[in-house]
Amino acid sequence: MNAKALLPAAFLAAFALAACGESADPASNQATSSTEVPGTVPGTGTELPQGSEPSDLDPSEFTTAIDNPYLPFAVGSRWVYTETENGEPAQKVVVEVSGKTKMIANGVEALVVRDTVTVGGEPVEVTDDWYAQDSDGNVWYLGEDTAEYEDGKVATRAGSFEAGVDGAEAGIVMPADPRVGMAYRQEYYEGEAEDRAEVLSLDEKAEVPAGYYPKTLMTKDLVPLEPKVSEHKFYAQGVGLVLAIGHSGGAGREELISFTPGG
Repeated sequence: MNAKALLPAAFLAAFALAACGESADPASNQATSSTEVPGTVPGTGTELPQGSEPSDLDPSEFTTAIDNPYLPFAVGSRWVYTETENGEPAQKVVVEVSGKTKMIANGVEALVVRDTVTVGGEPVEVTDDWYAQDSDGNVWYLGEDTAEYEDGKVATRAGSFEAGVDGAEAGIVMPADPRVGMAYRQEYYEGEAEDRAEVLSLDEKAEVPAGYYPKTLMTKDLVPLEPKVSEHKFYAQGVGLVLAIGHSGGAGREELISFTPGG
């Protein structure tokens, strides 16, 4: 799960106000219960994974049939995005669910989702991401096999990791029942992959080439290994990720161009 360069918080405030027609404070229209604990699975008291803490996962509680409303990975689904940053050539990002699975070292069978990034038809990065859904509906991220290309050849596989190998731990990429203020680890491989996220809003608007989405989930994704990198993502029910904006020393934006549901 590679962090993408996105826009600064000041831009996000203007974006929310101008493009969405809502308050510049995306969390202001969401009431958080005084008894709600960030990082807790609602109704269960079970804490979502944090930092480097071990995850004792029971493989029998997981499935590759991922139907979380905000991150549905039905076999045959295909998302096409365009990503732009600081005047660089636009990148095309294609995400596909083929139905292939992989047995992870921690014993959980995962669904393989391929993420292919190209510029002018030439590969820039190809990643197989591994996901599984637990019996409560939380979608877990179990690692990735990634390859970055230069001149048509693999230049590096840095960033690849597998839960259960060399201290790597699984994380959650989408809670079963997202609530404002929930914070959680998305992945953990010391010094390589330590991303985390927080739910900011459940009622944001987003407009991208694929369409207008009047009610989306908004998260803030952080990369502790790169403190200046942050990312705001917008998810629509029944579709998944539709928009990402944020900052990393410059402006960037990833928009959904088309979505073909599987099943």
